[in-house]
Amino acid sequence: MISYEKLWKTMKEKGVTQYTLIKTYRISPAQITRLKRNESVSTHTIEVFCKILKCRVEDVMEYIEE
Repeated sequence: MISYEKLWKTMKEKGVTQYTLIKTYRISPAQITRLKRNESVSTHTIEVFCKILKCRVEDVMEYIEE
């Protein structure tokens, strides 16, 4: 399973809110919901988050063996 818990921690560390993602970076609320639910998102979406947060993929997601 892919977990996006690291995304929320990285956002907090960088001072980026969900509101900022939606209003400033035009991230769809539906994408944020998918991430909250640990549902699949495209690699493009992961890339966009890495650019916004100036971080690495490992700071956004991790694989957890079920």
